[in-house]
Amino acid sequence: MSLFRCFDNKCHFCVECTKNESIMLKELNLLINHWLQLIHVSEKWCAIISTSSTGILIVVFSLILFLISKKILYHLAHSISSRTKTEWDDILLKFKFFSGISHYVPATILYMSAGFAEPFFPSVDTFILKISELYFLFTSIFTVNAFLSSFNLYYHKTFSFAKERPIAGFIQLIKIFIYFIGLLIFIAVVFDKELIKLLTGLGAIAAVLMLVFKDSILGFVASIQMSMNNMVKLGDWIEMPSKGADGTVIEINLTTVKVENWDKTISNIPTYSLVSESFVNWKGMEQSGGRRIKRSINIDMASVRFCSQEMLEKFRKFVLIREYVENKQKEIDDFNAQLNVPPDQHFNGRRQTNLGIFRKYLEAYLRNHKMINQEMTFLVRHLQPTDKGIPIEIYVFCTDKRWAHYEAVQADIFDHILAVIPEFDLSVYQAPSGRDLSQIGKH
Repeated sequence: MSLFRCFDNKCHFCVECTKNESIMLKELNLLINHWLQLIHVSEKWCAIISTSSTGILIVVFSLILFLISKKILYHLAHSISSRTKTEWDDILLKFKFFSGISHYVPATILYMSAGFAEPFFPSVDTFILKISELYFLFTSIFTVNAFLSSFNLYYHKTFSFAKERPIAGFIQLIKIFIYFIGLLIFIAVVFDKELIKLLTGLGAIAAVLMLVFKDSILGFVASIQMSMNNMVKLGDWIEMPSKGADGTVIEINLTTVKVENWDKTISNIPTYSLVSESFVNWKGMEQSGGRRIKRSINIDMASVRFCSQEMLEKFRKFVLIREYVENKQKEIDDFNAQLNVPPDQHFNGRRQTNLGIFRKYLEAYLRNHKMINQEMTFLVRHLQPTDKGIPIEIYVFCTDKRWAHYEAVQADIFDHILAVIPEFDLSVYQAPSGRDLSQIGKH
């Protein structure tokens, strides 16, 4: 049964109607056969040679018309694209959409020529019909695929919101549906089955299809959820330790999300994993006013003490904290005077400590640092003391979010902190090394 059907008397795309169109080819076949008989070629070979010759002429004619139509369409498309500002026609050319269109010409010629071999080999006509219908099928699949790929690229190049609302997953789903329908049509043509019956029997293998296309189905649902909730878009920096991914999203499709890690490796994450599992999207940081610096230094608690007059005089020489030290000392002196606390009794009154003044120094230093965002969270705080000392944590935001620059700013800050700590008669806790233990043994 032919895939194409005649719906009226004027239709040229069914077996019955093409018989009229192939009369000239039949006559050519018979004429060649008659010439061969005149030179006393056997009847069997006359049929074979005449039918083959006519078939070759049809193929050559189809090829010539295909090349001509392809060249015409190519030049016409280039001429139009050079005169227009839109990228749509250029993208169609890139994906060879017009080349696909030109394949309809030889497919039509082959289909219309069916029936030329009827006088000698009727079965050949059925074979040519199947070949031409399959040619139509593959040409249609290629053309639609090229159009969808072109539309996807045009969408991402034209619309500013395309990164936040990618359609690659939807395009791939449509392609899968087209390939599936194309497979059914292929089976219908090759095995002479009706397409309706194949679709009816599809329910029997639904469970198998669900298993085969499980990832595609899950990916499609996940793509919708990600698109609606604006979870991930191209260019986002995401971190997903369970999948070994830490880098920039470079592609989002129906089944996978490709992440280019900072070491230039590529991680392929199943799309549905981004919905079913947890991951970190650094987009909020990139859109904010700074990148967080959160790091602490452990101070040896044995080095924490009350400030003596000599220490206070020394700290008054620090420009950043001079005013604080003087005002704080005046407040403490007034408080102690009200309680009649003798200056030499540290335990009965209030006293400044080297650790407290050091903490204020860090605040003043960071307040005057041009690379620290003063409008965002700003903390210099004590954490819970441990057996490794008392941590002093810096919790601020760097205005430069670029990775290398951010690390350089952070390193400069902590270089300065480590260098200035001894000026406050404090020491950094460091676990004893082999060298330290060997020095103890010598003494």
